[in-house]
Amino acid sequence: MRLAVGSDHAGYHLKQELLAQLSKEGIPYDDLGTNSSESVDYPDFAHKVAEAVRAGKADLGVLVCGTGQGMAMAANKLSGIRAAVAAEPYSARLSREHNDANILCLGARVVGSGMALECLGAWLSASFQGGRHQRRVDKMERRGG
Repeated sequence: MRLAVGSDHAGYHLKQELLAQLSKEGIPYDDLGTNSSESVDYPDFAHKVAEAVRAGKADLGVLVCGTGQGMAMAANKLSGIRAAVAAEPYSARLSREHNDANILCLGARVVGSGMALECLGAWLSASFQGGRHQRRVDKMERRGG
């Protein structure tokens, strides 16, 4: 499994903590920026990560901004992307199991690093359950989002 990871300025420090954990666990990733806490536009980084996932350069993506909401909205504009915001592990896990989320969005101003790491762990350890959930994911895809 390979991850594409990105953030804006608000999520930069939390992204660095997530990358350290991924490195510790031996999970390969591509850091698609930003590379500092200088102000940037989150849609640019959401698009980079979403495009990497959509193109198959990464299996999954992780995006971090202030709330996670902006990143999710921007990433979800790309066909085939199912970006989910999570602020606790239960929602993170179910976004994979029920919704086949392929990008996790976290809010650095909403969750602390400990909770963000728990969300990431729950999300990465989960897998899509298919079955009745596949029908619903198919409906999202047919309707363009």
